[in-house]
Amino acid sequence: MSFDGYLISELTPQKLRALRETLSDDTLAKVRYQWVPNAEVPLGMARRSQIPPDGDWFIWYIRAGRGWGKNRTGSEWARSKIEGGARYGGVVGPTVDQTRNLIVDGSSGLIQTCPPWNRPHYNGQTHKIVWTNPEYPTYGAVVEVFSAEKPDRIRGANLEFGWADEFATWKDRDPFDQFILCVRIGGMPQLLVTGTPKPLPHVRALPNLPRVVVTQGSTFENEANLTEESLEQYRALYEGTRLGRQELYGELLDDVEGALWTQTMIEASRVTNHPDLERIVVAVDPEAGAGETGLVVFGTAMIGQERHGYVLADDTLHGSPETWAKAAIAAYHKHHADRIVYEKNQGGEMVASVLRTVDPTVPLKDVWASRGKQTRAEPVAALWEQGRCHMVGYFGELESELCSWVPGQGMASPNRLDACVWGVTELMLEPQSGWLDPNLAEKLYGARVM
Repeated sequence: MSFDGYLISELTPQKLRALRETLSDDTLAKVRYQWVPNAEVPLGMARRSQIPPDGDWFIWYIRAGRGWGKNRTGSEWARSKIEGGARYGGVVGPTVDQTRNLIVDGSSGLIQTCPPWNRPHYNGQTHKIVWTNPEYPTYGAVVEVFSAEKPDRIRGANLEFGWADEFATWKDRDPFDQFILCVRIGGMPQLLVTGTPKPLPHVRALPNLPRVVVTQGSTFENEANLTEESLEQYRALYEGTRLGRQELYGELLDDVEGALWTQTMIEASRVTNHPDLERIVVAVDPEAGAGETGLVVFGTAMIGQERHGYVLADDTLHGSPETWAKAAIAAYHKHHADRIVYEKNQGGEMVASVLRTVDPTVPLKDVWASRGKQTRAEPVAALWEQGRCHMVGYFGELESELCSWVPGQGMASPNRLDACVWGVTELMLEPQSGWLDPNLAEKLYGARVM
């Protein structure tokens, strides 16, 4: 896209100061709301990668890390469409709440990116963002707001442009198919897709559709708008990891060959809420020193004649035994759990001792891993494959461990995975859970319950 002027992100401080001195107060007041510079306002707030690409494209797919500026880019693009003469647009987010909180009302949402002198309002009854100032050419323009949770509501819309946000968190491709069929009027109908990628079928298929342009971006491109403390944390925790490549650098990763879990398997059974639970445990994979202790909260409920399991929290942390013991006790009370389950191999009696020091009243249960990790993990992964275990929300680091650990490759013991396996084992695969025949459970797990 060609334009007159300069991007603030590309100017040195000296050049920016000199340029500002040449601009009138009226022009400077407009700079904050000028995304792409033009002859009237020669300064723009966008980075070059946030400016729509040239060419005859139908879909612009921004596949970028957390904090890259996807919401701001999407809002500014939609605004540019309206200011360029479009009258009918649409946006789709993963859920009703996320669409409203981020795309509509968020600090980088469509309403806030518009200048105060030409700001639209949201009609909650009609689910439309409407430009109502008759003094501006945008008067009467409408952006309809949809949710991927309700794809049938998208049907029938006639749109000149559309914005699909956090595409990788949509359960399947159906809402996208409904949406893309609605972007069909005007001189140049176009669709923007934004999100951090996940290795799911509908995400993998997107770049291969006709007339698609892909922009891949890193969290660190937007460091001017992120705190140095948060950037340092990101680097320390995720640099060089599989999760970091996906969540920070926007890479579309392949499933790991030989891994017991796949992202597709996890996504297929993911839920946003859980039913009333019959039992809840806090599962701990303890670290004797100050390393990482796996701490996962897991619960079960009967759905018809089948028992289903739900991951409620991943509170894994680094710290001393006292630190993780306090975290485990806090999770026990927060989730109204029945007991804390912990692996006795790591730390022996120390684990029970430090937990009872924090709260002597909490019920404890230790398990002994007499069989290998693969033998313990395979039936747990099978429950996910059968759709009987569910993530309640998103647990990026836990999911990354599950999807990247390959049995028999000598990989380091993944603490979150271990804790998750113990929680599922306790409530769904131990003889007393009623899920497996006792002899089969003993054969699969070799777990001696103390």
